[in-house]
Amino acid sequence: MNIVNIKPETLGKIPEKITFHRLELAPILSLYGRMVAAGEWRDYGISCLREVAVFSVFKRTAENPLYRIEKRPKLRSKQGIYALIGTQGQVLKRGHDLKSVLGVLERRLIRMVD
Repeated sequence: MNIVNIKPETLGKIPEKITFHRLELAPILSLYGRMVAAGEWRDYGISCLREVAVFSVFKRTAENPLYRIEKRPKLRSKQGIYALIGTQGQVLKRGHDLKSVLGVLERRLIRMVD
C-alpha cells in the first residue's frame, strides 16, 4: 500500500475545476435535444475551468457559440450562480435557479413550434 504525504500548504495550490452536476446537465441536455429536433442547434461543447463551467451551443461546429450557459459558484451570494450569455457576450439572464435561466430559451422554442 502506497501512502503519499501531502503537505497542507500544497493543498491550496491544486486547481479545482468547476463542473456541471448530473442534475444540472439533465435540463440543459433536455432543452438541447428539443432544439436539435427543431433544427436550431447542431453541436455543443462543455468546458470545465477553474472558476467557471460553460455549456456552449452551436448552430454549426466551426462557429462562435449561439449561447453559453455558465456556472460561476463565486457569484452564488451575489447575482446568481447561473448565467445565459448571448452571441455578442451580452448577459440574457442571470439567476440562482437553472430552470428560470433556461426559461428564456424555452420561450424561444415555443415560438418556433407555433
